[in-house]
Amino acid sequence: MKNTKWKKNATAALALFLVLSCAAAAYASGDGAIPREKWMDLLYRAMNFAGLAFILVFFLKKPFSDGLSSRRAGIKDQLEALESRKAEAEQLYKEAEAKLARLDEEVNSIITEAVKQGEAEKAKIVADAERNAGDIKRQAEMAIAHELAEAKTRLKGEIAEQAVLLAEELVKKNIQPADQSRMVELSLEKVGGIQ
Repeated sequence: MKNTKWKKNATAALALFLVLSCAAAAYASGDGAIPREKWMDLLYRAMNFAGLAFILVFFLKKPFSDGLSSRRAGIKDQLEALESRKAEAEQLYKEAEAKLARLDEEVNSIITEAVKQGEAEKAKIVADAERNAGDIKRQAEMAIAHELAEAKTRLKGEIAEQAVLLAEELVKKNIQPADQSRMVELSLEKVGGIQ
């Protein structure tokens, strides 16, 4: 409170000193004889200025003071927020440093894990390929066996046809008219016996 009152008094004294300094400068610039009207004009202007300053201080003191105190509080809040953010940033920085320190270990473990997975995948692919090769081999063997069986069947059929044709030719060459008549009679008997 004393400090505030001292500041008010010092401000008022400074304003008075400035007004008197201006008056002394005006007096010194002339021939020394300032007419009474000019002194009265100067006094009137100084009083107007002092009155205006008093009115401004009286009416604007509280809003200006409130504005400054709210600004001070806002700045204080901002500083506190910045301090807390600074502390958080420092904490995050320390955590990042720790993660960077462990990064080499993590990279090595990831590489090791990837190699293990690659080896397991390789073994799986090789096993699948071997199984598929075995399946293909079995299918090929079955196809060959099937083709061989069909070829044998066709060959037997062709051999049978050739045998029938040869037998027919032999029979045609070796059959006599008497044999032919006897065969017809036997056939008729068989047909007659059936009825």
